[in-house]
Amino acid sequence: MEMFFYGFMQRAFQASTLIAIMAPVLGLLLILRRQSLMADTLSHVSLAGVALGMLLNVSPTITTLFIVILAAIGIEYLRVIFKGYSEISIAILMATGMAVALVLMSLVSGKQTASVEQYLFGSIITISQDQIMILLVLTLIVVLLYLIFRKPLYVLTFDEDTAHTAGLPVRWMSLLVSVITGVAISVVMPITGSLLVSSILILPAAISMRLVHSFNGVILLGIGIGLVGMYGGLFASYQYGTPPGATITLVFVSIFVLTSIYKVVKEKS
Repeated sequence: MEMFFYGFMQRAFQASTLIAIMAPVLGLLLILRRQSLMADTLSHVSLAGVALGMLLNVSPTITTLFIVILAAIGIEYLRVIFKGYSEISIAILMATGMAVALVLMSLVSGKQTASVEQYLFGSIITISQDQIMILLVLTLIVVLLYLIFRKPLYVLTFDEDTAHTAGLPVRWMSLLVSVITGVAISVVMPITGSLLVSSILILPAAISMRLVHSFNGVILLGIGIGLVGMYGGLFASYQYGTPPGATITLVFVSIFVLTSIYKVVKEKS
């Protein structure tokens, strides 16, 4: 097809494939730990990193990585302080991140403001080959860590107290999950936009959980759903000139509605 002759579309599909593989793993861990909103918080904080990069005239990817990693560490620290009220840490970091982002964006020149908006809403033409390589390395790390530490992660996800009693480094494992999620968000953000990147990470796993109930089954089906949603969204975005992040999210939402209808019909039959 015509779209595959363009380098930016080739990179967009490469990135989409990697995102579809990685998203269900992170999404499932966040959902089961009741930290779905953490992805949303880190995506808002990432805007501060983008604005900081524009202000300092350095790569926004580098500053976003730095800011998001700090935010992930902050979330884990606050989560320990407010144990039993983990949503407080998310609320504090989300408000702080947005406030810092708005202040920094007000200092960015008018010409650079358009670049910030590309990160806000997503743009397939912003993806570079370097970002593809970072995303590839990150995907490999996520998959390898899951394959190696699958059982400890399973225990950590469902019961941190049991994991601690079993001698697992709960705090370090939890921090690693948060940091990797933050890094994933900072890398994925150019294609999906910071406003919708959390939905791209969460929805494939959420849809898959409606259909299967095993840990591995959710991830494998989630990868398939992720590929369908990412590819379908990119095709529609190219054909109709709509924002890629929003289009991909709407495809995922459509799949979620269809699976919900299927579940209702199946239960009644």
